[in-house]
Amino acid sequence: MEKRASGTWRNTTHDWTGTVDHGHLEHIRRNPDLFAPGGFPHLVLEVLAYAADEAECAEGGGRCRVTLHPDGSLTVADDGRGTDTRLDDRGEPVRKPVMATKDLRFFDRPEAQRLPDGHPRRGMSTVAALSSRLTHTNRRLDGAWTQRYAHGVPVTGLVPIPHDGTTGTTVDFRPVAPLPAAVAPLADTLARCGTVWPHLVLDVHDRRTR
Repeated sequence: MEKRASGTWRNTTHDWTGTVDHGHLEHIRRNPDLFAPGGFPHLVLEVLAYAADEAECAEGGGRCRVTLHPDGSLTVADDGRGTDTRLDDRGEPVRKPVMATKDLRFFDRPEAQRLPDGHPRRGMSTVAALSSRLTHTNRRLDGAWTQRYAHGVPVTGLVPIPHDGTTGTTVDFRPVAPLPAAVAPLADTLARCGTVWPHLVLDVHDRRTR
């Protein structure tokens, strides 16, 4: 695992020097129509886009399991490399702040990438900010950690968990209510993912009361 002061790490997708951008999160929370157009299906696509990035980097692609729970929460679990986690100059693990800071590639550049619903990709912080609770678990070859958030703000530190030998990222979240009304069923939205992300195989499990 790489070890150095976080201020010397190169910023590619997020700024390693900050762990929480409260102003950024508040901006998202005040504008759900802009950052969750079409409601919670768009937030699911934001998480899946992260999984698709991992699948594109993997030889032979990757898989992702989407589980819809009866309480309105969702779990998205991929088999990628796990969210980048490094050691600071004190030897403490620091995870790339994907949930609580802006994605430098997309947030201020809505023209950069479109999700399968046709709306701009903004980054994982939109999901965290618009979720009453979110748990981010990442498993890497050199360790595994989990952390909980409320409305995008961490409510726990980075907690080590037993390593089971697998890698990947799991995001379990419950969107706030009310969000904008969904313009299309989630199943229809997910069906379009295959054409946009052909390297990502989706397994969808609906555990809601039918």
